[in-house]
Amino acid sequence: MKYKMIVLDLDGTLTNEKKKITPKTKEALMRAQENGIKVVLASGRPTYGITALADELNLKEYGGYILAFNGGKIISCKDMNVVFEQILDENLVPKLYEAATNNNMPILTYQGESIATSKKDDQYVAYEAFINQMPVIQYDDFLGQVVYPINKCLIVGEPTLLHELELKLAKEVEGKMNIYRSATCFLECVPLGIDKAKSLDRLIKTLDIKKEEIIACGDGYNDLSMIEFAGLGVAMANAAEDIQAKADFITYSNEEDGVAHVIDKFIFGE
Repeated sequence: MKYKMIVLDLDGTLTNEKKKITPKTKEALMRAQENGIKVVLASGRPTYGITALADELNLKEYGGYILAFNGGKIISCKDMNVVFEQILDENLVPKLYEAATNNNMPILTYQGESIATSKKDDQYVAYEAFINQMPVIQYDDFLGQVVYPINKCLIVGEPTLLHELELKLAKEVEGKMNIYRSATCFLECVPLGIDKAKSLDRLIKTLDIKKEEIIACGDGYNDLSMIEFAGLGVAMANAAEDIQAKADFITYSNEEDGVAHVIDKFIFGE
């Protein structure tokens, strides 16, 4: 087969609005794996927020992979061993906390199987908890209570205001860490040099797979790097126009089994 790996963003790509994999998409992915295609789930989500979907797709049996925290942590589903990990410089967290607090926005990170945040009762924090199916704990002394190491922080807020903060913060932390939005209301704050493409590059070098043999599907700005990196970069119909403009192919939306359409067309030629 021309392609040996399919890399999937989760929210807005693999899952529908209910955060579920539809039967048609699941069937297509199981058929692909039965034919030797490696499936990689690449998301800004923490590991705990991805494992249920990995289990549903039997990634353990088929030797798939998880790229959590936008690629900050790569895990082999076969044995749950960590293939690669890069942690956030804890000296930068106060800067992120100050930026969030000064703009009246919550900041959060992940502690074990929980989300820890400066503002528990916030609609965007609640949305992140819903996405990952994780409980939320309030840290009244966020900087004093965070237990390191951590892989990323997330600043959440109203999209227009968050975009303004993103532009300002990007200049202030340039050369020290990466920030970008995974959704209009989510600002990802990750270690320098971490994005989905760089982690994919690390992974395929251990698997003897070329980037030309990869299909990557996504809908968000944190997916752009892997869409441009892969042999076949696919944008969902629900992706923004500037993301679609960078893709080799635009598939149906996540509500219309867009991932299944890609598998049927490019892996099985149907």
